[in-house]
Amino acid sequence: MTAVVSVGIVLLLVVLGLWTVVARAAFLAIAGFVAYGLLLALVWVRLAGVDVALTEAAIGGGLTGALLIGAASRLRGTEARCEAERCAPATRGLALLLSALVSIGLMVCVLLLPDPPPTLAPEVAQAMPATAVGNPITSVLLAFRALDTLLEAIVLVIALIGVWSMSPDKAWGGRPGSPQAVDPNGTLAYFARLLPPIGLVIGVYVFWAGADHPGGKFQGATMLAAMWMLMQMAGLADAPPVGHRGWRAAIAAGPLAFIAVGLLGVFTAGGFLAYPEGWAKPLIVVVEVALMPTLVLVLGLLLAGPAAREANR
Repeated sequence: MTAVVSVGIVLLLVVLGLWTVVARAAFLAIAGFVAYGLLLALVWVRLAGVDVALTEAAIGGGLTGALLIGAASRLRGTEARCEAERCAPATRGLALLLSALVSIGLMVCVLLLPDPPPTLAPEVAQAMPATAVGNPITSVLLAFRALDTLLEAIVLVIALIGVWSMSPDKAWGGRPGSPQAVDPNGTLAYFARLLPPIGLVIGVYVFWAGADHPGGKFQGATMLAAMWMLMQMAGLADAPPVGHRGWRAAIAAGPLAFIAVGLLGVFTAGGFLAYPEGWAKPLIVVVEVALMPTLVLVLGLLLAGPAAREANR
């Protein structure tokens, strides 16, 4: 029975992948992409990668899907013209051939892996007691490969700056989007009042449990950002002005705190992002707590888009 379920999931993944590539309408392709991401999260659950599944559902299917929907809505005026264009048969055949070659190459690489495949899991398990963290994913991301996590946080901030840079001159430093006009007694407003308290509790729990159980700052921050965006969509809250110094300081605080912890390691443990003996878990918690507001703000403001109106409007 388990094999039948696994084969069914794989077939659905293939069908959704083909649908996403073949669909001409942008919204249909995005719907297929979101469904693909959620189904891929289920695959990670079956592979016992709960942390990866949470990240895939929150970032891959949720945040990325929302960003694509926003992009498609902005390009709606040109969609009909794009759908009318057709590539030459030779171009389409070449693209199909290259895609098939890449797929076959990936399959060959997987089949040629040694048995058992190479892994660093034993080394991670052996070194985990030094971090006093129960979740091996957290140990890898904030201890053994902490520099990668720091760079990821910085890249997110740079991505937000890139989005802000697309603001028109007259709206520079203002608020993203336009104020939402929604029925205060409608269904959306009802859910925007009902879900945020629940989402807040779940998001904080997922964040705090990430040190010893599946979860963490990225997953928790995505949930909190989603609740924030839901309130904005329902007209219960407005997007903050992107030029506000307090908001910008909060965004920069997380990476700066991470860098400060890294510099502390230079003087106390002999290396950047090295943790003094007995202080690994407290410093990891400090980094996660500092990054949490940054991630919530960055993810929420990425979805809100560039400034489009003055700060007082």
